Amino acid sequence: MSTDASNEVRLVAETAASRASRTAAAEAGPPPAEEPREPLSPSGRRKGLSERNRPLWMLIPGGALMIIIIVVPLLLGIYMSTLNLDQYTLRKWISSPFIGVENFVEAVGTSPLLHSVWLSVSYSLIAMVVTLPLGIAAAVATQNAFKGRAVVRSIFLIPYVLPAFVVATVWRTMFQPNGIVDKVLGAVGIDTGLWLNGPQTFWTLVLVQIWASWPFIYLLALSGLQAVDHEVHEASALDGALWWNKLRYVIFPYLKGPLSLAFLIGMLHHINNFTLPFVLFGVPAPSDVEVLPILTYVTSFQSFRFGLSAAMAFISLVLIAIPLFVYLRAVKLDDAETPGGKK
Repeated sequence: MSTDASNEVRLVAETAASRASRTAAAEAGPPPAEEPREPLSPSGRRKGLSERNRPLWMLIPGGALMIIIIVVPLLLGIYMSTLNLDQYTLRKWISSPFIGVENFVEAVGTSPLLHSVWLSVSYSLIAMVVTLPLGIAAAVATQNAFKGRAVVRSIFLIPYVLPAFVVATVWRTMFQPNGIVDKVLGAVGIDTGLWLNGPQTFWTLVLVQIWASWPFIYLLALSGLQAVDHEVHEASALDGALWWNKLRYVIFPYLKGPLSLAFLIGMLHHINNFTLPFVLFGVPAPSDVEVLPILTYVTSFQSFRFGLSAAMAFISLVLIAIPLFVYLRAVKLDDAETPGGKK
């Protein structure tokens, strides 16, 4: 009898213990789900984010738009450059006579294309060499807070926010014979000639381009100055660095990237600038300012040599792509050499 009683007591105790454990488990909630593991690649390493399958169909809208806007016109232009396409064959241009590379040979050999390329590159380079120190000086002058800084910054941006045709129209009016420029320079005893025709037209274009483009350098230089750490300024001040040493060893290294980008974009913009010389000098423009876009326009819409102008446009595209490729390659190499860059 005592054995049966002890067994019954033990059975009751085990039942109570099992009920208590189930109650505690229910109050604690379900066990946390195990995080899914990334599948292993054939080499035994887990696949990274860059190797996972992505919904590539999401690229279709942007890819289709790029093909329609960029690829198709580019292919049509290349095809037109191989045709003898002029005002006589324009109506049936698809069946125009195929002449191969004759347009390219004429563009490089007998047309003024090389002269226009030289003018475009030289005036762009002179404009950038002058605008770089102007933009840096303006950025350094307006970096620190002072009373009226917002007004000064707004005034500096006026040439940049004005449309190119407005800038060209205003300067064309000012450079007219007996205009405001002639009167101001004549008042101080400077004898002026024709600004919009003759040998001075090249420097007129350079001057107007400098006035219109230096705020772009100013903006990028100012953005680079804003990235300079305040601790660097404090350290240079504690070391007693002079202002020139501070600019050379503290500020200029931070401006290397923004100014390189500004120089490249500015050069490409000046070489491709059509509106400013077109409105400023009209067409046909003087030979000293017949830059590459003006020459292409005159060849196409005044001489009606559409095949030749397409060849000129393609050659200019190649010339522009070369410095762009060099810059992108240099940036890629620079990123690879940084500690966080990919080797």
